[in-house]
Amino acid sequence: MAQLPFEVREAVVAVFGKAFWLKDPMKGLLTSAGVPAEMFDRYADESKFKIARHILSDLDAMGEDGWLIQRRIVTELCALRGVPDPSVPSQDEAVTAMRALKELALAHQLASDEARSTNQQRVAEAKIRQAALLARQEKVQQLRRDFYAMASANDDPQDRGYGLEDLLADLFELNEIGYRRPYRTPTEQIDGHFNFKGFDYLVEARWRSVRPTSADLGAFKSKIDNKLSSTRGIFVAIIGFRSEVVLAATQGSSSNILLVDGEDLTLILEGHVSLTDALDLKVQKAAQEGILFFPLRDRFSG
Repeated sequence: MAQLPFEVREAVVAVFGKAFWLKDPMKGLLTSAGVPAEMFDRYADESKFKIARHILSDLDAMGEDGWLIQRRIVTELCALRGVPDPSVPSQDEAVTAMRALKELALAHQLASDEARSTNQQRVAEAKIRQAALLARQEKVQQLRRDFYAMASANDDPQDRGYGLEDLLADLFELNEIGYRRPYRTPTEQIDGHFNFKGFDYLVEARWRSVRPTSADLGAFKSKIDNKLSSTRGIFVAIIGFRSEVVLAATQGSSSNILLVDGEDLTLILEGHVSLTDALDLKVQKAAQEGILFFPLRDRFSG
């Protein structure tokens, strides 16, 4: 028995990097193939690509015992009937990576010839899905704890603003909505960007002691108006919005901004409404009724 061929190793690394988004499902598959949990934990802070490379190298150092585990890893990956982690940003890239590994494993006759029963496959895949679900729940709980900690802190408002930017990015990524974290153009600071159902959204994130003014909303709107016509905006102000400012924003020639306050964000983080449902509802109210700020609590009234 020998080490895995170079192209197979690279294919294994690609599958772990593209078909797994959260690390717990990746750890579950590796440990089920015989990788010691402490070996995975040694590299847990690295990217998934690097974790896979480190583990393959450590298994090489174990000699034939390690090479056997490598083949079990290949067998486990090839036995998967679909993308093991539904949180991955690109299902297409994940499927392509998995298909490439299966083709190489077949060509090199590396995958085990022992047929696994349908029940065994289902059990293994169920464990991976369960690990992904538990990891996601823990991440949601951590975001909620972070939000409450920022809300009760008396630190610099600017630091809270940076914390809010990070929290929003994590929340969107957790809900499988691709999110670009804060960035600068030659003339502007953008707090975030995402695409949702065919529209691009720029994000303004504020955690200040005073509510946004009409000038604040106008300045944000000008950033949006300078972009493609399919661009919209989400203005997140934890402290909320004055009614006269919201009214003034609805009286312009065009409205392309949605407003979100701290209570909205709390309802999402506490699981009363999903992020996608919240966005759908706010878009629906703005498009059909011209309501730029629809409090999510009103979803539960009447």
